[in-house]
Amino acid sequence: MRVAVTGATGHLGAATVRALLAHGFEVRALYHPRSDLKALEGLAVEPVAVDILDPPALRRTFHGIDAVVHLAGLISINGDPDGMVARTNVDGARNVAEACLAAGVAKLVHISSFHAFKPSPELSRLDETAPRADQTSHAYDRSKAAGEDAVRAVAVKGLDLVILNPTGFIGPHDFKPSLTGRMLCRVFSGGVPLVIQGGFDWIDTRDVAESILAALQTRASGQYLLCGHWVTISELVALCGKAAGIQKRRFAVPWQVARLGAPLELLKSKLTRSPPGYTGESLVILRDSRDNCCCEKAQRELGFEARPLAQTIDDAHAWYRAEGFI
Repeated sequence: MRVAVTGATGHLGAATVRALLAHGFEVRALYHPRSDLKALEGLAVEPVAVDILDPPALRRTFHGIDAVVHLAGLISINGDPDGMVARTNVDGARNVAEACLAAGVAKLVHISSFHAFKPSPELSRLDETAPRADQTSHAYDRSKAAGEDAVRAVAVKGLDLVILNPTGFIGPHDFKPSLTGRMLCRVFSGGVPLVIQGGFDWIDTRDVAESILAALQTRASGQYLLCGHWVTISELVALCGKAAGIQKRRFAVPWQVARLGAPLELLKSKLTRSPPGYTGESLVILRDSRDNCCCEKAQRELGFEARPLAQTIDDAHAWYRAEGFI
């Protein structure tokens, strides 16, 4: 099977391309023209530079392809000041789906996000039937929900569609590295003296990649929530310390206190031209996250299974260290 992967140089893209190659797929690896290609070095793929906001280029690129895995997207924890989050996550997703139809692609696996759903403390379990992000949600969350709507509207015209909604993914092959990866590297190196109260659900990128494989290899269709392990930030940092052999006491700061420092974090981000370590949005995410994510549908229909979080952290530490990030 010939598979095109958008966002192939990203964190999840790197894991997915490697999983596809290991299972004998032919891979056309799509990347943004300004992307670094280190994630694809030494791999037997067909690299193609294309912008998902360029529909004619997408149609040409998908010619002769059996299935598309759409990973390209723009993550934001600071709104959508220039509109690129919506254009990338909504218009870009629509462009990919329409190009699939035009090029005769049989199946589209669209990678959305857990953030397409609206968290609520009243929910005993959050599954595929949970309320979706709405106008009261953050810009990124709204864009992921709207992106799903956009590809569904196209798919009804004759495209086999699977939507996967992973929680926060971590693991090896994070070549950029990602925002979460940079945080983990600081912890692995003995930094981050303070942690923020709250928690989140974390999933290994390789487990998401395995679910993508299952979506391609089976008759599965529809939407699947993928979740791993919910832990507090303190627990996550403790696992990182254990992997790095660093025993260091860190104080947990209430999110209300951390919020006071959010403007300074944004100012530092502008001065250093680097992403902020946290924002008011990311604090709300930690505040509202609950240990109620349910992925029984993915377990039943895709054979999904989340590996132990400690194993993910250990493997991530070994990879970041080998690559010189720590």
